[in-house]
Amino acid sequence: MAPPPKTSPPKPFTIVKGALDQASGPVLRREYGDAGEEISISVGRLANILPPDADSDSDGAGGDDGLSASISQLLLHVDISKPGTGKSLQFLCGLYPDAIGIHSVCLRSKDAELLEGNKASKADGEYRGRIFQELDEKIRDSLHLYIEARGINEKLFPFLQAWLYVKDHRNLIRWFKSVGTVISEPKP
Repeated sequence: MAPPPKTSPPKPFTIVKGALDQASGPVLRREYGDAGEEISISVGRLANILPPDADSDSDGAGGDDGLSASISQLLLHVDISKPGTGKSLQFLCGLYPDAIGIHSVCLRSKDAELLEGNKASKADGEYRGRIFQELDEKIRDSLHLYIEARGINEKLFPFLQAWLYVKDHRNLIRWFKSVGTVISEPKP
């Protein structure tokens, strides 16, 4: 796998310090508007979520850019909140080189997020809303415009793709070092 070109996050997003060394959590942050909305983005490979045969980009042709098809589809968790409020609007999105699609949206308590380590809990009794695809088309379009106005769009793809490559590479090097240590340890 050839490395993608080095790129910076689109302005005004900033990289969360230590994000490369965390197993999960936000990668990018920014503030938006006069109200100071806090926006954080976490990213993962869609291939790590879907079963191996479910990758619709895997047509066996292989990419000319040296990147696997699984890195051409990213899963974003976008958290948008206003300072001083106990709720945040959370979007689960698919990000592609030329598009972004919202899979789900819900309003969650910030406290639940902290207590559960960003894992959704069905037991907290909060109404999660309807399935996104069942919403009226005008509402879906409005939600797409809402996140795009805040900079959540396909322009994030090159940076997040490169970021995941670097993170995977670091994890692989760390793993090789661990394996090397185990192999080279003297037997008792």
